[in-house]
Amino acid sequence: MRPMLATPAVGVPVGEQWCHEVKWDGMRVLVDVRGGRVRVWSRTERDVTIAFPELTTDASGLTAYDDLLLDGEVVVMRGGIPSFAALAERFNVTNARVAERLSATAPITLMAFDVLRAAGTDVTGLPLRDRRQLLEGAGLGSPWVQVPPVFDDGEGLSRATAEQGMEGVVSKRWASPYVPGRRSDDWRKTVHRTTDSFVVGGWKFETDSRDRLGALLIGAPTTSGLQYRGRIGSGLAGRTGAALLPRLRELPDEGDPFVDDVPRAERAGATWVRPSLVVDLEFHGISEVGRLRQPTWKGLRPDLTASDLTPADLTPKDTDA
Repeated sequence: MRPMLATPAVGVPVGEQWCHEVKWDGMRVLVDVRGGRVRVWSRTERDVTIAFPELTTDASGLTAYDDLLLDGEVVVMRGGIPSFAALAERFNVTNARVAERLSATAPITLMAFDVLRAAGTDVTGLPLRDRRQLLEGAGLGSPWVQVPPVFDDGEGLSRATAEQGMEGVVSKRWASPYVPGRRSDDWRKTVHRTTDSFVVGGWKFETDSRDRLGALLIGAPTTSGLQYRGRIGSGLAGRTGAALLPRLRELPDEGDPFVDDVPRAERAGATWVRPSLVVDLEFHGISEVGRLRQPTWKGLRPDLTASDLTPADLTPKDTDA
């Protein structure tokens, strides 16, 4: 079975027919308990149980159930918010010893937000309100498994999650059944994104091309110099890239302008430029290693130069799947 998916929305829906949850920045999973044995499945129906040993121990509380199927998000918390970077190293672990070691340094929590089967009964056809009552009455709760709350005030939750650096809000219609594997308008996700200005320090051609722009390497002026903030390729295809490439070719190459190390794979084939061109990007937070999350192109800022941007050491915030 594949999980039900939410439809992207530009705003949080209002009305008594909706409830609202925190959108967790983690890995979507279905957790299947049969006869006290726990199995964890990814969104693509891959068995990832070995990667998350916390959920298979008695301490999780899950082994006490004879028959239960939960939908939720596996997260690693850092400073009170989910850290996608801390979770990422656990995604593809297939070695039990490695998984045990990581469970000590980057422990996960299952945020269980729906129940699909209980005591041998498929409850996906029930309205969300009834499924929520089953979930809250199941007695789940341990260091590794939590049932996060739902809220009536979606707009208030949206403001609060934005202020806290969380990913966003998922809004669900109380009357909605659970439709496995489908993206439904009964579930809507509103993701917080930020727009800011950055400096181009280099660029790369599109793979197997010498005439199409593929990516920009961008940075932020800080008190210690231009710090690397990652690679941006989204939004540069077609006319945008064609118009930008001549501007980039006019800039002199003065060597790598970044004060920190650019990863080898990202610097391979790069053309460095004098860091003077300013661009606006939309992005979804900053990772723990200082990279923009999911950056997309917004446009050039011909009204600004690198010297116009206030140097500041950005505080990385990991906010995401």
